[in-house]
Amino acid sequence: MSPPLFLGFDLSTQQLKAIVIAEDAFIVHESAVHFDRDLPTYGTTNGTVNGPDEGEVTSPVLMWLEAIDLVMQRIKNTGVDLSAITSISGAGQQHGSVYWSEGAEKALAMMDPKRSLADPGHLAPYAFALPNAPIWQDSSTTKDCRELEAAVGGPQILADLTGSRAYERFTGPQIARIRRLKTAAYRDSARISLVSSFIPSLFLGHIAPIEVSDASGMNLMNVLTCKWDYALLEACGGPELRAKIGPEPVVGGTILGRISRWWVERWGFNPDCIIAPFTGDNPATVVALSAPGDAILSLGTSTTLLLSIPPADLPPARFTTSHLLSHPTTLGAQIAMLCYKNGALAREQIRDRCAGTDWARYNELVEQSPHGNSGFMGFYFPLPEIIPAGVQGEFIFQCKDTEAPRLVHGLKPDASKHARAILESQFLSIKSRIAAILPVHSPPLQRLIVTGGSSANQTIRQLAADVFGMRVYVAESKEAAGTGGAMLAKFAWWKAQVGDTSGSFEEMIMETGQVERMKLVATPKDEVTKVYDGLVNNYRRCEEQVVHLCRQA
Repeated sequence: MSPPLFLGFDLSTQQLKAIVIAEDAFIVHESAVHFDRDLPTYGTTNGTVNGPDEGEVTSPVLMWLEAIDLVMQRIKNTGVDLSAITSISGAGQQHGSVYWSEGAEKALAMMDPKRSLADPGHLAPYAFALPNAPIWQDSSTTKDCRELEAAVGGPQILADLTGSRAYERFTGPQIARIRRLKTAAYRDSARISLVSSFIPSLFLGHIAPIEVSDASGMNLMNVLTCKWDYALLEACGGPELRAKIGPEPVVGGTILGRISRWWVERWGFNPDCIIAPFTGDNPATVVALSAPGDAILSLGTSTTLLLSIPPADLPPARFTTSHLLSHPTTLGAQIAMLCYKNGALAREQIRDRCAGTDWARYNELVEQSPHGNSGFMGFYFPLPEIIPAGVQGEFIFQCKDTEAPRLVHGLKPDASKHARAILESQFLSIKSRIAAILPVHSPPLQRLIVTGGSSANQTIRQLAADVFGMRVYVAESKEAAGTGGAMLAKFAWWKAQVGDTSGSFEEMIMETGQVERMKLVATPKDEVTKVYDGLVNNYRRCEEQVVHLCRQA
């Protein structure tokens, strides 16, 4: 018999990726389909369609079907033994939703192995009540967000219940908008899937349940009980939404069923191949990259901290996280997510002003300035920020230990102090919130896994190590979400092998001898970390002034 292989998908905004791993998590194959480049007939820009309404952003479901056909062909063309794949899972862009028609279940069950998924009349258009899926970039639901928050007593009550206040991209408000503006399509929707439950539905030959961690991004599930909240369902979709949304959410590693006949006959999969729940891209990244005691810092277009929290009776302190997600593999555990809109965009704007697009020159400016930036602290929000909510603009302060921070006017836009200030303020914002996220008496965090474009910058990596007082690592693989999906597939297979549905993800890692592929890239200097420990209070005082100034504007 061939050694077992595990297949993970990542259906992101711009492309579909497929990762095949061995039992030790070594990546044996990667394939991808880029929507704009490989499937230009759909007319997408970065995988999306804008409009027709203001703020409306969708992706064609048929494009996703064709991408799956194409990526499967590419996998097979490279000689991967599809019969050796024992389990399949994956990740999907969070919040996006697919609307199945009354005939969807029958269409899935009767798929013809002689026809591709995207063959006209095979699944589309008959299986879908809406041809395009609303996705996370959509911002057309502000009215629906405010109405949902009002229905439960305000944004904080909603955040305490679901882990997040109402956000335009979240699925609950998206469903409410579809119900309000596209009445016939909503009426004709027998089931509603997330992107992450849409894909396993194709593999199962029937509509899959939604997974707990991705359900956290809907404003519809109680984040502590991991059950649908009936009041929220009714507020967004009326009493009929309970049936449309399907069974209670399922935890990662659950065996949903075996692969359907279509995949066996068309592609040569083993009929015993397990189909496990897919999760969201951020939870899948946590699965792929972190272990207890780790934090993940994504330094991409947005700046995002992901931090696993062990089971507790109460959620983290109020107003500390932008999102709280249920953990994909451990019931009762959660993932805290601090998400900042002004990440790489703000950093690159300061680089351009100070160093003329030259990262090497920018790094020199950072390294030439002292830790703490001689008391200068800068806040840079070219876009309305998420944390703190709604702030926008640029604010520079002079901080002295014995005085209140003083707002500085007249510092030149290209002054070298900006280079270090933006990095320190972005990292101090996160550092000032970590203690409130972690449960009382938690051991200190040990490792910081950095990802995203800026994770390749050694100056930024070293500053992160010094500010957070943690060793900084980068992963060898850049495909974290797809790899996390493949590991979730392995988790379902392992639980079936050992006959223990309660076995933990960490036990699987230990028993299967998985090789960790991380590289240490920066080590904190204790004396420097103490400098930043002492700056947290000054940072908080400056941030309070920024919030006050923005409210007055």
